[in-house]
Amino acid sequence: MEINQIYNTMKYGTLYLITGAILTPAILFAADNKKPNIIYILADDLGYGDLGCYGQKLIETTNIDKLAANGMRFTQHYSGAPVSAPSRCVLLTGKHTGHSYIRGNDEWAERGKVWDYKAMFADSTLEGQRPLPENLITFPQILQKAGYATGTVGKWGLGAPNTNSTPMKKGFDFSYGYNCQRQAHTYYPLHLYKNDSRVFLRNDTVAPDEKLAKGADPYDLGSYARFTLKEYSCDLMFKEMTGFIEENRNKPFFFYWASTIPHAPLQAPKRWVDYYVKKFGDESPYLGNKGYFPNRYPHASYAAMISYLDEQVGLLVEQLKKLGIYENTMIFFTSDNGPTYNGGTDSPWFNSAGPFKSEFGWGKGFTHEGGFRVPMIASWPGRIKGSTVSTHISAFWDVFPTICEVTGITNTQETDGISFLPELLGKKQKAHDYLYWEFPETGGQQAVRIGKWKSIRFNIQKGILKTELYNLETDLQELTDVSAQNPDIVKRMEQIMKKEHVPAEQDIFKMKALGDQ
Repeated sequence: MEINQIYNTMKYGTLYLITGAILTPAILFAADNKKPNIIYILADDLGYGDLGCYGQKLIETTNIDKLAANGMRFTQHYSGAPVSAPSRCVLLTGKHTGHSYIRGNDEWAERGKVWDYKAMFADSTLEGQRPLPENLITFPQILQKAGYATGTVGKWGLGAPNTNSTPMKKGFDFSYGYNCQRQAHTYYPLHLYKNDSRVFLRNDTVAPDEKLAKGADPYDLGSYARFTLKEYSCDLMFKEMTGFIEENRNKPFFFYWASTIPHAPLQAPKRWVDYYVKKFGDESPYLGNKGYFPNRYPHASYAAMISYLDEQVGLLVEQLKKLGIYENTMIFFTSDNGPTYNGGTDSPWFNSAGPFKSEFGWGKGFTHEGGFRVPMIASWPGRIKGSTVSTHISAFWDVFPTICEVTGITNTQETDGISFLPELLGKKQKAHDYLYWEFPETGGQQAVRIGKWKSIRFNIQKGILKTELYNLETDLQELTDVSAQNPDIVKRMEQIMKKEHVPAEQDIFKMKALGDQ
C-alpha cells in the first residue's frame, strides 16, 4: 500500500491529507494516532564546533553524535541572539530580536542588590530577570492547551519568582531548576525552584566569583576543594526530568531541557575531570581573573562538562527506548548562543566556534557567526532520515511554527518564523528571504543574512551606522569587509535593518541612533 493511501485513511480530530508533494500533519502521527512527544535540549554557551559531529577533536560527544547519525544535522542554524535571555525569549515566542520583548540580558537592576548572591538568597524579590508580559504567548502555552503535558528543567531567565512570567505561568505543568541566570553562576547553589517554590540544597554559601584563599598554592588541587560541594544541580535536574518523562509516558508530552552546561563556572563531576586530565595532561590553573570560580584543570573541566552532558543525553535516549516511546519522540539538540570568552573556558584552545573565530569579539555577545551560528540536530526515528545534513538557513524563531506543525496544532499567533518540518522530512522547504537580528549590548549591533551575504553594524550606541558586508561563501570568518564593492547589496541590507527594527518597549533595549525615543 502506498504511503499516501495509508495516511489518507488516518484521522486525528480533523482528517489531514497528503496530496502530491504537499505535506500535511497526518503523516506525523503513529498508526495508533498518538501525537509525537517532543524534547528540546538547549545547551548554554556551547559553540558550533564543540561537538564531534561538528568537527570537535578534543571533547568526546558520542551520544550527541549518535543523535546526528540517526537524524539530521543543520549547518546553517542560528540562535535567537548572541546571549542567553533574548535568545530564549526568541525561541519561546517566535519573534526575532527586532520584534521581541527581551533583547538583552536585563537583570532588572532597579530592584536593588541583584548581583549580591547572599542578598538574593535572603530576598527572593532580587532573583530573576525582567518578566515577559502576561499577554505574550509562548508555544508551550499552546501545546499545554492542546493537551500536551509540558515540563522543563534547567535555567529559565525570563521572569523573576512571584511574577506572571515564571515557567508555571508561561506554559509548563512542571519546572525544576534555576529561575535566575545569575544564580546559575554556581553549579552548587543554595536552592533551586520546583514549580514556584524554593527547594533548599545541602550546599554551603560559596558565592560566585570567590577566589582562592590567600596564600593557597594554585597548583595544589586541595586549594580548590571548597568549590566542590554536596549537591550538583545538573544531577538533580536530570533526575527530575526523567521522573517527568516516566510519569507522562502514556500521554503526549513536550519537555524543554534548558541545560546550564557548559556555561561558566567550570564545575564538573570528578570522574570526568580525571578522565580529561589523563587525556590532556597537566595544565596551568585558572585563577579566576576572568570571572567565576578558579579551577585547577580548566581545559579538562570544560571538556568534562560537555562529556557529562553527552552522557546524560545517552541516558535519556536509553530511558525513552526502555519506555517504548523512543520511536514516537522527536529530539532537538542545540545551543542558546556561541562559545564564551570568560571563566577559564579558553574557546580558542578547543576551537569551540569551529570554522568561525572563537576569540573575544567573535563569539558570545557578538553578531559574528561564532556568536550565534549554533549546532542543531533533529532526531525522529522513522520520520527523519538518518545521517542527513541540511544547509537550510533557519533560526530560533522558526521553532514555534515548526512544533505547531509537528503536533498538528493550528497556530494563531503571529511569529517571524517559517516551519522547517518539510526540511526534516525531506520535502520541499520554503526559504527565508532574510534573517534579522539586533542586540543593544556590547556597543549595539544589527545583523542580516541573505543567502551568502551577511551584514553587520557595530557600535550603534555610539551613533555609528556603518554597515559591514561579508561573503560567507568565501569568508566564513568575516575577515574581509566587501561593502565598498557591493553598494546595492548594502543598500538592501540597510533597508531590511530599518524595516525589521521596531523600538523596544523597555528603555534598556533602545538604540537612539536607530530613532528610538
